[in-house]
Amino acid sequence: MPANLAIHTFTNKPWSIHECIEHYARRGIGGISIWRETLAGHDLAKVRQHLTDAGLQPVSLVRGGFFTGLTAEAREKAITSNLAALAECEALGIDKIVLVCGATVGQSPQVNRAQIAEGIARIAPRAQEIGVRLLIEPLHPVYAGDRSAICSLRDANDLCAELALPNLGIAFDVYHVWHEMDLEAQIQRCAAGGWLDTYHICDFKPDQDHLLLDRGLMGEGCIPLKQIDDWIHTTGFTGHREVEIFSRKWWAEDQHRYLDRIVESTRQIYG
Repeated sequence: MPANLAIHTFTNKPWSIHECIEHYARRGIGGISIWRETLAGHDLAKVRQHLTDAGLQPVSLVRGGFFTGLTAEAREKAITSNLAALAECEALGIDKIVLVCGATVGQSPQVNRAQIAEGIARIAPRAQEIGVRLLIEPLHPVYAGDRSAICSLRDANDLCAELALPNLGIAFDVYHVWHEMDLEAQIQRCAAGGWLDTYHICDFKPDQDHLLLDRGLMGEGCIPLKQIDDWIHTTGFTGHREVEIFSRKWWAEDQHRYLDRIVESTRQIYG
């Protein structure tokens, strides 16, 4: 089971990038998705060598996006930031980047969506040149005001179909889409379109005390995790289950024990 897991470095926020690599590899975890915040101040060549030495597969860089803005200057700044993120992908040998697409207060969802489409189209040629896939991550509608105008798997599928870019796909996160009534059909559509690239797991606590920083460990919440997992794997998906948990509660715990809990919870739920 651990070999089929990947962990997002933000899941173990107290650890440095090198601590994450070392401790994930020691437990036999197969993959890692690297947050740009975790990379700050580190030599990317040394990080890449450490990944290679540890035998840990880098799944994706997290995150690009945030393409929206009230001014052309703000939107151009976002393009510059995304091109810098792509340079990090190239330096680390990572072939996928997750896009949290953005939303700006004071703009309609339609305007935000149009700016997202424009931004993705702007960076797609450079990403294609270096062999990087751009992965739209649909977010829960509670984040529609200031984080993403792409608020359902249907929205993400529609945008992929509209842009029809060869290096565009989707990062599927159960936390954001588990409640959608047509989820099974949209998963099938996503896979049929060739867009189902990565798969993130955690749990949704109905009594969470913070909209961003109280995600649950698998089994702590109400997501039908095994059912959704079956839908994902029925499509032929063979990638990692990526654990992505933002939790002040778990960040305050001993990170070694927490990582053990992650591995054990996945065994209990997924077999």
